[in-house]
Parts: sequence; structure tokens; C-alpha cells
Amino acid sequence: EFPSLSRPFAEECKAFCPPIEAQQKLVSCINYFSGSLTLSLQDAFIKIVRREGIKSLWSGLPPTLIMAVPATVIYFTCYDQLRAALRVRMGSHAEEAPLLAGALARVGSVTVISPLELIRTKMQSQRSSYRELSEVIHSAVRNEGWRSLWRGWGPTLLRDVPFSAMYWYNYEKGKAWLCKHNHIREPTFAITFISGAVSGSIASIVTLPFDVVKTRRQVEIGELQAMNLSSKASSSTLSVMTKIVAENGVGGLFVGFLPRVIKVAPACAIMISCYEFGKAFFRKHNQERLLTSTT
Repeated sequence: EFPSLSRPFAEECKAFCPPIEAQQKLVSCINYFSGSLTLSLQDAFIKIVRREGIKSLWSGLPPTLIMAVPATVIYFTCYDQLRAALRVRMGSHAEEAPLLAGALARVGSVTVISPLELIRTKMQSQRSSYRELSEVIHSAVRNEGWRSLWRGWGPTLLRDVPFSAMYWYNYEKGKAWLCKHNHIREPTFAITFISGAVSGSIASIVTLPFDVVKTRRQVEIGELQAMNLSSKASSSTLSVMTKIVAENGVGGLFVGFLPRVIKVAPACAIMISCYEFGKAFFRKHNQERLLTSTT
């Protein structure tokens, strides 16, 4: 059995992102309720599979894809456009353009997607169907106003904006270094894959405390709603961090470290490699079509 954790909260934690992130969230949630740092990735994996089967590791996949696709389109498009514009404007400091472009692109993406993420979390925690989506939205707006759809926006920015800034800066640096080291002009699939994995790992470790805070705040809101109490009052990010350190020490801010790295490193590597491959493919296709039309 999960220590000091009721089944609804276990399901809520597990449903956020499949399958590795489900374990990371579950570890964080269980440690929150039990005040323990002893639950490992393996323990969480075994308990989830034993209780609900292997398919439960992919619980919440459809709503995750519904949210991830527009978020990724907005994010990557904004980053490319901002990086190109900033490199022209920043002159001698053009090497820092990915840092700023990544941060600004993430702010826009998080702001647009934040309501969808909150709605997805509520739907999964309450086992609501897609038909009940409008009712979930109307209920949230009616009870707590439009601003309630952006609850968690602040902690999400604190986690995702530094992550994106560090990720893109390290990625561009790593990609350029590997190209130079291998004496090639255009990066290969392997170079983009390695650069994405390394930069994603670094950024995920640095920003993990903010992810823990976000998870804890979402669980606290769920706990209040389960007891039919108002969830309007929400602790600040700093106060939540202070409370976690007081209860579990500094290590409490890095709960779920291994699952997060295991999830983020390959995810970043696959995503950026496919993106760069797609850009190169369509660039070549457009150039060939242009040459064909001019001859």
C-alpha cells in the first residue's frame, strides 16, 4: 500500500504525465503526505503496475497530447523567430540570443497553455470525461473567476523559463562545439540528439525544486477540494520551499530527481533531433522546388 496516501491522490499524481513522469509525480506526492524520502523510482513503478496494471503508466496520454501539440508548435515557432531577430539586434552579444529567445518563447507558451493544463489536471483527478470539459471550465470560472484558470502560472514560469533559457543556450553551444570538433558545417542527427540530451539533463536538475513546488501546490489544492474547502488561498513559492526544507531538508526539493532526468533527457533529445531533421528536410525540399521552378 502507498504510505499515508489515499487512492484518489495516488491517481491524481499518477495521471499527470505518462509514463516516467507519472512515477516522478507519485514519488513527490507520497513523500509529501508521508513526510518520507524513502520511496524510490522502482518502488513507485512496482506499486503502480501492481495496483492498476501496466496500461496505467500511460494514463492521461490523450489529454497530454492535446496540450503538448499546440504548446510545442507555439514554443518552437516563437523560439526560432525570436532567436533570428535577436541575433540581428544584439550584435556582438548574438551568442546570448538563444538564452533570451528560449526564455521569452516559454513565457508565451506557458501563458497560452496554462489554462489547458489546469483543466487537464482537474479532469484527470476527478475522472471527468471529455463531454464534461465545458462544465469543468464553467465551474472553475463561476466559483473562482477567470484568473483561476491560470493558477500555478507563477511556479510554472519559475520552473520552465529558467529551464528553457539554460536548455537552448547549452544546446546551441554544445551543437556548435560538436560540429567544430567533427569538422562539419551542418549538425548530424547524432549531434543534435547528444546536445539535446545533455542540455536537457543539466536544465532539469537545476530547475527540479520548482517542479517539486508546483506538484505540492497542486496536491494541496486537490486536498482542499476533496474536503470541500476553498482553494483560493495559496502559499507562495518561497513559503512552500521553506516548508519543504523545514520538513525534509534540502533533499526534499530534489524528490523525483532520477525519474525527472530519465524523462527529460531522452524527451529533449528526441524532440530536438526530430525538429532539426524536419527543418533540414523541408529546407532542402523548398530549395529544390525553388531551383526547379526557376529552370
